[in-house]
Amino acid sequence: MTNKRFNIRVYGICEYQKSFLVTDEIVKGVRMTKFVGGGLEWGEGISDALAREFIEECNAEIINFSHFYTTEHFQRSAFNSSDQLISVYYSIELKEPEKINTVEIPFEGVGNNQQCFRWIKIEDLNSELFTFPIDKLVVNRLLDERN
Repeated sequence: MTNKRFNIRVYGICEYQKSFLVTDEIVKGVRMTKFVGGGLEWGEGISDALAREFIEECNAEIINFSHFYTTEHFQRSAFNSSDQLISVYYSIELKEPEKINTVEIPFEGVGNNQQCFRWIKIEDLNSELFTFPIDKLVVNRLLDERN
């Protein structure tokens, strides 16, 4: 019998100068575009995980955050069929967002198990740019809030 488990993920929605920060990653040969963040580690609180992920991934310090969305439906992991994803999204403000090393072209210079960051202008933001269903839902909520 396969062990079923929860996989808790935390992501930051960073808006800066009318653009949103995303990451393009290649993991195990799979290309994905998503918000910056990752998995909760044992013994860690959700806000601690959010802060750690931003430091680890893009060397950026979060100075303010507020809850935006938590998964409200069953979502199976794309990488492990026995995992149920619970994703928590926060609207965040970074101390020095302009210092993040970004690219203009998706996946620019990225190899397997690597990532890059880029800014998507609000007017170009579209759920189809994102890989995973929960990110798509979050983008649509962001867009709905603006209308």
